[in-house]
Amino acid sequence: MRSGPYVEEKDRRLLRLVGSLSTVGIAMVASTVIGYFIGLYLDRFFSTSPWCTIIFLVLGIIAGFKNLFDQARKIQNLDRPDGKGSHEGS
Repeated sequence: MRSGPYVEEKDRRLLRLVGSLSTVGIAMVASTVIGYFIGLYLDRFFSTSPWCTIIFLVLGIIAGFKNLFDQARKIQNLDRPDGKGSHEGS
């Protein structure tokens, strides 16, 4: 079994991977909730219930999924031993 820098680098990559995974769910919920409350506030301000709430809720969900895909790409890159993604141009 190897010891030294090899094990430390492997552990470091694992911790980065776990940290990135833990932020995905939080960001998804946060963007949805923020979109909902912005829409709710605008509906009360403009008396347009429920249109702004629906629109901003959908925008929050879309932002959450965009963040999910961005984090998945980042996690995929962190999981590689060299730290580089398969899409070198992006």
